[in-house]
Amino acid sequence: MEIWLDPLQNPPYVLLLRGDNRGNCEILDPAQNYALIFASCAYEDAQNWLLEDEYEPVEGRLNL
Repeated sequence: MEIWLDPLQNPPYVLLLRGDNRGNCEILDPAQNYALIFASCAYEDAQNWLLEDEYEPVEGRLNL
């Protein structure tokens, strides 16, 4: 599970990237009751989708 956010919004908008052991990935929106936003058979596709929309991965602790 990874947390990605849009840092241009205040507060930042958060999406979750969840993967399984077969490489399938889902992007979920916690603000919309964890609605499925995007699904892919490869991590790279999900990562590129997030990067194209200018989301950034959260590493470690985030101070707002």
